[in-house]
Amino acid sequence: MDDGPHALVKTSTAMGRESQRHAPNGLRLLTVTDAWHPQVNGVVRTIEATHRELQRAGHECALITPKEFTTLPCPGYGEIRLSLLPYRKVAHRIDAYRPDAIHIATEGPLGQAARRYCVRHELPFTTAYHTRFPQYVKAMFGVRESVVYRFLRWFHLAAWRVLTPTLEVERELAAWGITNVARWTRGVDLDVFQPQDAASPRVEGLGRPRFLYVGRVSVEKNIDAFLNLDLPGCKIVAGVGPALELLSRRFPDVRFVGVLTREELAALYSSVDAFVFPSLTDTFGLVMLEALACGTPVAAFPVQGPIDVVGGSNVAALDTDLRRAALRALRIDRPSCRRFAERFSWQAATEQFLAQQRLIGSEQPGPAIARAA
Repeated sequence: MDDGPHALVKTSTAMGRESQRHAPNGLRLLTVTDAWHPQVNGVVRTIEATHRELQRAGHECALITPKEFTTLPCPGYGEIRLSLLPYRKVAHRIDAYRPDAIHIATEGPLGQAARRYCVRHELPFTTAYHTRFPQYVKAMFGVRESVVYRFLRWFHLAAWRVLTPTLEVERELAAWGITNVARWTRGVDLDVFQPQDAASPRVEGLGRPRFLYVGRVSVEKNIDAFLNLDLPGCKIVAGVGPALELLSRRFPDVRFVGVLTREELAALYSSVDAFVFPSLTDTFGLVMLEALACGTPVAAFPVQGPIDVVGGSNVAALDTDLRRAALRALRIDRPSCRRFAERFSWQAATEQFLAQQRLIGSEQPGPAIARAA
């Protein structure tokens, strides 16, 4: 992570090695997440960006991630690592770090262990709803959504607040009895993701128009809907996932470029003519903002996520016919895309995050934390 001008000297994922120097009035914030590198997804990016902004504001951040534990690959998705019997180590980490606030980002084994500790010791904590988990599990394993929603109710109702990115996600959770929700939107790093003149080497030799997908290469992302489109020019896919090998064999004319750094992604976004977002199950779709920040218009289905982020704007083409949307996106003004993305900053999103935390040992709700900074 990049250090801002007011960053702490060190952020450690091992709680016993945390920094000993604090900025005046700074807080110690602990995030527990089952999603971490080498995964490249919206959850990881959101946590990284939020921690960068927190450090810049003078707070100290720490992480508990699967890198600290013995893990097994998730069935059907080997890149996701599931921590084995993590409770004792998670409890030790929390005890050693003595955080002012705890955020549990995911519902996996580490998230469940941290939840158990907080409930047992009557500590307030927040959770987040990053992924439409019931739809994901149904797509991957055929499990009924109602079964997963029962688990989500159990997990999230113990939290002080469940942080959600959009109004539609809040409504979805409320329909299943999860009502302790609060808004935590997303941002984009406008310094990294900006229009670039130099073409990405990943598009060398490719004709135009160029259509791009960025994200997990997995069945729940509905990538087939994009790759099967009869479009002029070429298609590019950036990312990895359990469906990569199969799709690269099925679609030999598609250029698969793997995992890229943020800077490499910015160059790629800037070198294509439209960004196609075929997912039907995302809660937000952070990659849409990244594409727009680079001046690249979006094509998507008119569903939750795209509607919440770009619905009603002049920077995206939403259509039940994804081919029609992709072709319409080619006519969108690129400078308008950049101007739209400039409305979304990680600083504002992180202020929302802080305002919804609750200090351990205090009856004060979140806004007290924002004032402490």
